[in-house]
Amino acid sequence: MAVVAVQCPECGSHEVVKYGQQPNGAQRYRCNNPNCQRQIFLLQYHNTGWVPQVKRQMVDMALNGSGIRDTARMLGVSPTTVLTTLKKRRLRSTR
Repeated sequence: MAVVAVQCPECGSHEVVKYGQQPNGAQRYRCNNPNCQRQIFLLQYHNTGWVPQVKRQMVDMALNGSGIRDTARMLGVSPTTVLTTLKKRRLRSTR
C-alpha cells in the first residue's frame, strides 16, 4: 500500500486527516492546525474555479480593470464563477 504525504496548501502543516469524499469520489482533507485559515481542501480540483490561486487571479484581474468575460476567458472558467467569486470577496472584506 502506498502512503501519500499530504500537506496543507495554506499553512504547510502536516496535521492533516481525511475528511470524507466529494460527490464525484474525490478525497477531501482537513487541516487540524488551529492557526490555519483554511480547513477543508482537495489535493486535485476538477473545477479550476475553486483553486485558490485562480480565485486570487480573478480578484487581481478585476482590480486591474479586466471585465468579467475577459477574466473568464483568460482563466478558463465560467463568467458566473467570476461574478460569484468577486461578490464573495467583497462581502468578506467588509466585515
